Amino acid sequence: MAATVRAARGLPGVADVLVVDDGSRDETSGRALLAGARVVRTGRNRGKGWAMERGWRETAGEVVLFLDADLGDSAAEAGALLEPVVSGRVDLAIATLSRRPNAGGLGLVVGLARLGLARLADWQATDPLSGQRAVSRRLLEEIGGTEAGFGAEVAMTIDALSRGFRVREVPTRMTHRLTGRSWRDVRHRSRQLIDVAAALVARWRWRR
Repeated sequence: MAATVRAARGLPGVADVLVVDDGSRDETSGRALLAGARVVRTGRNRGKGWAMERGWRETAGEVVLFLDADLGDSAAEAGALLEPVVSGRVDLAIATLSRRPNAGGLGLVVGLARLGLARLADWQATDPLSGQRAVSRRLLEEIGGTEAGFGAEVAMTIDALSRGFRVREVPTRMTHRLTGRSWRDVRHRSRQLIDVAAALVARWRWRR
C-alpha cells in the first residue's frame, strides 16, 4: 500500500492521491496516511465498484487514475496511462500488466469478461479485468459512474465503447498480487464471476 501511494504521488501531473479504505480491519488507512495520501474510510465493506465510485467523486481533477493498492513500486508505470488521456487522444486508457507464468486461477472470469466485451462491444481485450486505468471525468459522468462489485471494470469499458468514447489498452510492466488456488482465493474468484456475469447480463438486456 505505502509503496503504491509513494509511486502514485511521484507521477507527473498528479496533484491528489486518494485511498478509499473499504472497511478494512488492518493498517491500511494508517499506512496510506503516512505515505502521503488522503484517506476516505467506510464503515463496512461495500465492494470494489462502490469504492471506485466514492473515490472519483471525492476528487476534482479532469482525469481520474484508478490503481489497485498492491501494485507497489510498479505503480510508477501508470504515467503511460495518464499521458494519452491528458493529451485528449483517448478517453479511457487501460493497462495491460506483466504476465507471471503458473500464477492465478483457471481463467474463467477473464474468459467470460473477454467474451462479453467481444459480443457486446466488439472489443478484443487483453486484460479485461485490469483495474489500472486512467479515465476522463466527462466519461465517468456520462456513463453514470461505476458499476457495483467486481464487474466495475468490464461495465465501464462496455459503457464507454457503446457511447463512442475512445478506449485503448496500454502495455505496462505493472505487477500485482495474483490470486492462487486456496479456498479464500476460489471464493474471491467466485464473487468476481458472479459480478462480471451480472454486469454483462444487464447490458445485454439494455440492448434488446
